[in-house]
Amino acid sequence: MEIGYVILYVGELEVSVGFYRDVVGLAYKFTDAGYAEFDAGGVRFALYERRRAEWLTGRAVTPGAGGEVVVMVEDVDACAERLVAAGVPLLSGPADRPWGHRTVHVADPDGFVVEFATEIPRARQRR
Repeated sequence: MEIGYVILYVGELEVSVGFYRDVVGLAYKFTDAGYAEFDAGGVRFALYERRRAEWLTGRAVTPGAGGEVVVMVEDVDACAERLVAAGVPLLSGPADRPWGHRTVHVADPDGFVVEFATEIPRARQRR
């Protein structure tokens, strides 16, 4: 079994495409019929207009602030500086986390949390 896609239901597709392309830095592939896809390495990452999602799910889809998209970067501090320079408010960080990441968090246009992370030595071992 493998994860094939991660799809976020978004309010304004073009605004979210701009965020994930220009702020996050994912390689934009295409948009078609309310759906946009990015090259995110081994998993397909996509956005779908929330207003169109009801026919897929059989019910209205409400905005979700729960969940998180994690993007691994080479240098989280440089990433944070770039985000601040672009006017993106930071939710937290940069901060070292005990599980072995240095992270910075922002919110996308729909309130989904996006974490940028760099691997660092773990401060605590797994049990």
